[in-house]
Amino acid sequence: MTRFACGQGGKHGEGGSRSLILVLLPALSALSAIPAFAQAPTTPPAVAAPAGLKLPPIQQAKLPNGLSIRLVEMHEVPLVQATLRVKGGGRLDTGRPGLASFTANLLDEGAGSRDAFGIAEQAAFLGADISTGADWDYLLVNLNTPKRTLGDALDLMADIALRPTFKSADVARERDLRLAQIIQQRDQPGGMAALAFGAIVFPSGHPYHWPLGGDSSAVGRFDSVTVRGFYNRIFRPDQAELVITGDITMAEARAEVSRRFGRWIQNRMAVARPPVPPPVPRPARRTVYLVDKPGAAQSVIMIGSPGVTRTNPDYPAIEVMNTILGGSFSSRLNQNLRETKGYTYGAGSGFTYRPVPGPFVARAAVRTDVTDSSLVEFFKELNAIRDSAVSQVELERARNYIVFGLPGDFETTGQMASQIAELLTFGLPPTYFDTYVGQVGRVSVADVQRVARKYFDPARVDVVVVGDVEKIRPGIEALGLGPVTVRDLEGGEVGN
Repeated sequence: MTRFACGQGGKHGEGGSRSLILVLLPALSALSAIPAFAQAPTTPPAVAAPAGLKLPPIQQAKLPNGLSIRLVEMHEVPLVQATLRVKGGGRLDTGRPGLASFTANLLDEGAGSRDAFGIAEQAAFLGADISTGADWDYLLVNLNTPKRTLGDALDLMADIALRPTFKSADVARERDLRLAQIIQQRDQPGGMAALAFGAIVFPSGHPYHWPLGGDSSAVGRFDSVTVRGFYNRIFRPDQAELVITGDITMAEARAEVSRRFGRWIQNRMAVARPPVPPPVPRPARRTVYLVDKPGAAQSVIMIGSPGVTRTNPDYPAIEVMNTILGGSFSSRLNQNLRETKGYTYGAGSGFTYRPVPGPFVARAAVRTDVTDSSLVEFFKELNAIRDSAVSQVELERARNYIVFGLPGDFETTGQMASQIAELLTFGLPPTYFDTYVGQVGRVSVADVQRVARKYFDPARVDVVVVGDVEKIRPGIEALGLGPVTVRDLEGGEVGN
């Protein structure tokens, strides 16, 4: 009910409210005498056909030392984004989990003549944002800067990429910080579920068996010699590419980059490239793995199996199917578990695309007392999208969700750079996005059911549940989903 007030509390405010209500009562009575008319049902406007997505061309160049440049001009605002990508992410950790991301994080802790504070101070003075990191396949240095300070910002970027100091004190500080983060992750149900899921779905020796951030055993042995040795093996111009977007031409970019990176010499050390692991098969049967978190108010559920490659020709149909299943707020999983049942704040699903395929995962954090009921609803939806055709309304909504959202992924220089990087990572043609909208628009009801049946099987998945085992185990066992076993965060069996 709306409250009317004419003062700030006290008897004056209350009296003002009563007076105003008394004045309004006759008018409200008069309105109530007006006959009510049936309101015609409203029809939402028809959605126009999506326009084709036409992106500016991706220009290419290469320096004599092997460094590749990919550039897209965007002259709307005077900003430039530059992302240096060096092949050699977490897949090259080779028995030392976390080394790639640890090395990448140290690049901006000291470089050239500056320490971490000096780097941050210089970036702020230039109005630039600079960061470092790693994913499973690349070490990254990202720069976003105004056009007017581009030269000085590239000087700073070159120091970080080519002249990191890796001082022992910096390594020790970052090592202690990483170890604290690992401990923290192992105490949070979501982090625990991610650790256990990777260890269970992917066998020992597979790069995804261990987390990208590593484990305490490996990280505890990192020192400046280890980090510098990894850096020297990985950072080579012939293994690097610089993705540049923004208010700059190729001629300008080549001149600026050559000045800073043209003398980047090829080291003579051979890059150890581990063999690509063979595809991981789906589990032979559905198994439930419980990870104990005594006293947990929620259970984190992750249901999945090894996924598919990004270059799969069914990719558009897979994305439409998953949008319906769990890839948007209006998806079946979220509408069921959140909106209808009220078990969770959010439920969803998705395929993780990497050069070495990541997993398919359906997940949610649910109340402890509805853990078993949530699993029933998960498998209800996972089976339904395979067993029955989706409606035409769902199909249209999912296709529109993808195609109308796509232009928003290319608005900023950073977003454009990210999309170019995706093409480079998966070896997709520069014109890929020019035809993607049409591919999504041709996905049919039959395609959705076909890819659902082909790319995941609810009877052959790993079910990882982190929660209070004493409270959730009886209800889960009663469901008869499959064998139920208790595991630790490394996937090892715990006495049942």
